[in-house]
Amino acid sequence: MMGKSHLIISTGITLSAMSLLGYDITIPAVAVAGLSALLPDIDEPNSLLVRKAVPEFLLRILQMGLIGTAIYLYFAGVASPPWNIALALLVGSVSFLPGRRLRHLVMLLLALALFAFADAYDPWNYIAACVLVVSSIVPHRGLTHTLYGVAGWSVLLYFASLGMDDGGSLWIAGGMSYALHLLADALTQRGITPLPPLPFKLRLKLMSTGTKKGSAVEKVCIVLTLALALYVFVLTA
Repeated sequence: MMGKSHLIISTGITLSAMSLLGYDITIPAVAVAGLSALLPDIDEPNSLLVRKAVPEFLLRILQMGLIGTAIYLYFAGVASPPWNIALALLVGSVSFLPGRRLRHLVMLLLALALFAFADAYDPWNYIAACVLVVSSIVPHRGLTHTLYGVAGWSVLLYFASLGMDDGGSLWIAGGMSYALHLLADALTQRGITPLPPLPFKLRLKLMSTGTKKGSAVEKVCIVLTLALALYVFVLTA
């Protein structure tokens, strides 16, 4: 499914189910559910979440910074010839990497910044940094699209929210929304491998992303999700 469909469906079903189960729907719970609906696709540089977090203008700034650094290394005498030329070419060449690779680089740099300078946001800074590092090196629909990913994210949220008034609802919102994303991807032709290294693949083949049939299935799921939310939050409120 596309990113916007994941956001609507996973978040809508999660919040509706939590309300039916008697949990208070707080702003943090809504935010965590929305983030978790997109989080499995953080390993895809062109996904909705990554494109919003690392927009094009940020990539352009990075490219300009790399070119500027290359020029500095060439003229500043940091290394003697021909090593200054080699360093300048090495750094400058990184600026010409494809957008996907540049986004991975930005994610790694952000992770390093969170590790080094975001102590005031402990433990969320370390959680975000670890997620960025892992997501920048694993293949798409790899580790993030497994039951290990669901469990790991839920456990991180559980321990990070201990002591918070709505801590219990946060890890439930995050875990459920994350799991619903995987369930939606299991409907596609590609499917997911929920428990690697076991070769078992969960693939129901009900749709294919980018096709007319896939779009129709997504629209039906969105309508059903909105109908459920309308029933829970309006008709039974």
